[in-house]
Amino acid sequence: MNKRIEQIAGHAMPLRGDDIDTDQIMPARHLKCITFEGLEAHLFGDERKLARTQRRQHPIDDPRFAGAKILLVNANFGCGSSREHAPQALRRHGIRAIVGESFGEIFAGNCVVLGIACVQLPVDTARQLQARCEAQPATPLRIDLLTMTLALPDTTLAIAMRNGPRQQLLNGNWDSLSVLLQASDETRARLAILQSQP
Repeated sequence: MNKRIEQIAGHAMPLRGDDIDTDQIMPARHLKCITFEGLEAHLFGDERKLARTQRRQHPIDDPRFAGAKILLVNANFGCGSSREHAPQALRRHGIRAIVGESFGEIFAGNCVVLGIACVQLPVDTARQLQARCEAQPATPLRIDLLTMTLALPDTTLAIAMRNGPRQQLLNGNWDSLSVLLQASDETRARLAILQSQP
């Protein structure tokens, strides 16, 4: 059984912008890989390159947000194609939860099977949280999927998440392959019964 995920704690990386799609998260030319190993090096690759030409830092390259476990985003994050490379790269970079206004549905589903929680906040609250973490990057956050709250040192915010994915994380059955492998003995036994019948 996978590890049950009830809480995610750490500091956050704000990433502003609506409709950030999976092609921005993981450019298409990096989808030819046989494994996902090393994908994190190309996370937001084109956006980071553009930021450097404009003499600014993309949040991924900003040392203030090094080691962030929580990504703070805006509306419709992860829209576009269904490529699983995008959440794979985020996970391999160290992201364990994404807090935003809304998410692409397929992207959010791909996150769940990697153990990444995608939780929602109202628009104004999400943007205020981004501003706070930009000004105070070391601010500790704690997401609690049991109480559906996001705690800061001086306040607690209510978060939202679809119940199905939430229960997958809480029950530890978020990785369907692990669930299938765990049931391999039962599957073989049932198959043997079926094969023995005329």
